[in-house]
Amino acid sequence: MQIYEELQARGLIAQVTDEEEIRELINSGGAKFYIGFDPTADSLHVGHFMALCLMKRLQMAGNKPVVLVGGGTGMIGDPSGRTDMRQMMTPETIQHNCDCFKVQMERFIEFGEDKAIMVNNGDWLLDLNYIELLREVGAHFSVNNMLRAECYKQRMEKGLSFFEFNYMIMQAYDFYYLHQHYGVNMQFGGNDQWSNMLAGTELIRRKLGEDSYAMTITLLLNSEGNKMGKTAKGAVWLDPEKTTPYEFYQYWRNVDDADVIKCMKMLTFLTLEEIAEMESWDDSRINEKKEILAYSLTELVHGREEADKAQATAKALFAGGGDDANMPTTELTEEQVGGEIGILDLMAACKLIPSKSEGRRLVQQGGVSVNDEKVTDPATVFTAAQLRKGLKIKKGKKVYHKAILK
Repeated sequence: MQIYEELQARGLIAQVTDEEEIRELINSGGAKFYIGFDPTADSLHVGHFMALCLMKRLQMAGNKPVVLVGGGTGMIGDPSGRTDMRQMMTPETIQHNCDCFKVQMERFIEFGEDKAIMVNNGDWLLDLNYIELLREVGAHFSVNNMLRAECYKQRMEKGLSFFEFNYMIMQAYDFYYLHQHYGVNMQFGGNDQWSNMLAGTELIRRKLGEDSYAMTITLLLNSEGNKMGKTAKGAVWLDPEKTTPYEFYQYWRNVDDADVIKCMKMLTFLTLEEIAEMESWDDSRINEKKEILAYSLTELVHGREEADKAQATAKALFAGGGDDANMPTTELTEEQVGGEIGILDLMAACKLIPSKSEGRRLVQQGGVSVNDEKVTDPATVFTAAQLRKGLKIKKGKKVYHKAILK
């Protein structure tokens, strides 16, 4: 099975512009493709995971990845899938975030001469002359067509700023520039980027009379149709300082039963034959499948040593008691605690609950334990002396967290 057929079998391909041409390019190793990453934070997250895995698969098949970080487009912000305008960032913050991205990406793809390269669209977008851009690029865009694009629909309901309206033009210009200066012939991106990607292929055709191609990746959705990669604490990050390897492992260990095989196909590098074998297993082995998924992805992002630690910690904790050395931990200050702290404030400080009302409901329903003792009264308090020894909080059946006063 060649790489394009494998991508299809894994359920990764959503839309393509010219299937036969793309199939031939990818299978022959002739694709020089790019994927864009806007530096909206100082870490990549699970939402970027699919794109990183795709780049790795394609590079392994002989194709050349170009990582585009949006030092220029990050000054505007992508309106796709948004109901509000993104927060504007300083140039210094954008550059810092771009630097952080490369460190994380090196776990997935190989950079170097005749390997993958990283480019920053700030190098060409920030020096553009506005009048020249209007004449050279603006003339090729129909406002009517732009307003029909899916990426603008949600923002149109609350008011789309002219500032954001330019994003499609900027992304199209990126593809045009990369095609001219780096020989890039393909763009890949999330399914919500389809309109922006088509704008790029059309600009290249109009300006240069040359062919270029676009393919979108299936969005990572759970069985209920919601985007994966969110917890009560927010995004699941690839940076171990923001989401620990244990928390990362536990996220995948706890996915719904219906999503396990899909995640294996889309995200792991287990062979399709291995996955098909696991798919035939009896339902009683579902936890074994989840452990394989969680270990595989934790090893991919954080390395084998951290994956081993995360798995060992999880097994020890769920077996009862166990070594909590690698458990997610929140260090509290004297100012936060004073002489004592209530269970709801404690859980909020550990980011285990989105709100105190949610915490109160959990406690009253018997879903919270501290040091293996059930807490059923939302007014329960813990002393500073107890916190200095450390408190092990259990939320529900699967979430463990340690709180300690330093």
